[in-house]
Amino acid sequence: MLDHVSKRFGPKQAVHDLSLTLRRHEVFAFLGPNGAGKTTTLKMTTGLLRSDTGHVTICGHDMQRQPQQAKQRIAFVPDQPFLYDKLTGREFIAFACDMYRVPEQLAAERMEVLDERLEMGPFLDQLTESYSHGMKQKVALAAAMIHAPDLLVVDEPIVGLDPRTIRVIKDTFREIADNGGTVFMSTHTLDVAESVADRIGILHQGRLVALGTLDELRSGEDAARLEDIFLSLTTSGDEADG
Repeated sequence: MLDHVSKRFGPKQAVHDLSLTLRRHEVFAFLGPNGAGKTTTLKMTTGLLRSDTGHVTICGHDMQRQPQQAKQRIAFVPDQPFLYDKLTGREFIAFACDMYRVPEQLAAERMEVLDERLEMGPFLDQLTESYSHGMKQKVALAAAMIHAPDLLVVDEPIVGLDPRTIRVIKDTFREIADNGGTVFMSTHTLDVAESVADRIGILHQGRLVALGTLDELRSGEDAARLEDIFLSLTTSGDEADG
């Protein structure tokens, strides 16, 4: 839960007094133009950035006062996944298992499922320094999901992935939500949000300008397509990275 969080970088107010509650059994899509504050919000949610005001609570744990307990319940995949170049993909995922104290047998079972779904076998035992962006994205997603987090936070999850893998990722997000977890994803790919999200939030210039199911967003607009709704609620402006 984000409770009246704000974040400023010098003269730029990146996020303005944002309150947002994510639910179990939910895939939540966060939309907005470049620089709207999406990535800043995700980083505050995961504890990578500290909000200037307000509170972030993960599964009842305050991110500032109980960061270890809060971070144990989440996983984060950034838009540019970082892997250790001198580790293989398998070693990197094993590192994530150790960090989250996943029992060895359970880790092996989950790894088998993720390997099959994401088709990582051809490159899993190669050093990650040789990976394409798509390969890195697959391994980063596997490392994030290996401990079955209550909240999976992903920034642009399908960039660099082929159509088949995109379908697998969408199905996996749906499965996480159906099993009681929560997926919080930022994306520019509106059709992905339209097809998989239970609720959608639209951020513009650091402010939440729309929130609801696709049907609820449609009810307030003449447009039927998410693209038209998005464009009607956002305008170009002096926005930078966000």
